[in-house]
Amino acid sequence: MRCEPRLLLHVGIGATKMEALILEPSLYTVKAILILDNDGDRLFAKYYDDTYPSVKEQKAFEKNIFNKTHRTDSEIALLEGLTVVYKSSIDLYFYVIGSSHENELMLMAVLNCLFDSLSQMLRKNVEKRALLENMEGLFLAVDEIVDGGVILESDPQQVLHRVAVRGEDVPLTEQTVSQVLQSAKEQIKWSLLR
Repeated sequence: MRCEPRLLLHVGIGATKMEALILEPSLYTVKAILILDNDGDRLFAKYYDDTYPSVKEQKAFEKNIFNKTHRTDSEIALLEGLTVVYKSSIDLYFYVIGSSHENELMLMAVLNCLFDSLSQMLRKNVEKRALLENMEGLFLAVDEIVDGGVILESDPQQVLHRVAVRGEDVPLTEQTVSQVLQSAKEQIKWSLLR
């Protein structure tokens, strides 16, 4: 007989019919990743489930989360039945959200990986203007760290390596004029050096 790991949560006073809830382990640990500016406005949001299905509900949740966290120095909050880990830098607020029974250390590993990856991509200049100028790097980094709510990577160096590799594979039709000119200059330079 195979024994599968289960998490047993005891439901305290006020429990009616169910005394305990048995939860199956799941790879789907991240419910959302958010980056808000210092006014609480969305710069980046990626929701991995339908906890907040409409944009209106998402924005209301983001305002609520910002109002509860932007004046505190702590790194974790329980809000609306969700575990929220967060970090701020200059004029940005980074959030990783999981369910209330999720391991905070796993969520914090995702948050630290995202922050450290962006810090290195932005050359330690993690602020709103620099982030807005490098949104494609942010999208790639988030996709390398979490896919569909499943944590794929927590090492910032691996994320940076994969983002750099994916960035080099951009088709010619999707490159900007300056990228095409820079690529042509490099090819000419290397052909002259041979």
